[in-house]
Amino acid sequence: MTEPRVASGLLVSALIRRVEAEGGSAMVIHKGDAIAGAILLLLADRGALMDIVERVWRFDGGHGLEPVGPARPNEPGVAGDYIARRRKSDPDLWVVEADHRDAERIAREVLL
Repeated sequence: MTEPRVASGLLVSALIRRVEAEGGSAMVIHKGDAIAGAILLLLADRGALMDIVERVWRFDGGHGLEPVGPARPNEPGVAGDYIARRRKSDPDLWVVEADHRDAERIAREVLL
């Protein structure tokens, strides 16, 4: 039996609304598959990219946010190159930037 899933597009919309409701900003950088696209998050604070995380399925149940990509994503061009490689291998991937001092906490509350 499979577990029902919330559509990726709906999760992304909810995340954007929640970040903005808490005084931050969020936007879709690349739109993925509305139903089952993976979600990659660029977590920023006042315009400075802090981390890149991905919503992943955990085999012990439920979803989690895992750090992915380069160790120093804020170096010029590094995050863009990583995203381009990921989108090339997975065109259904959502890429969302969330700019808020507590962006990871908000993402965990909405996406997990």
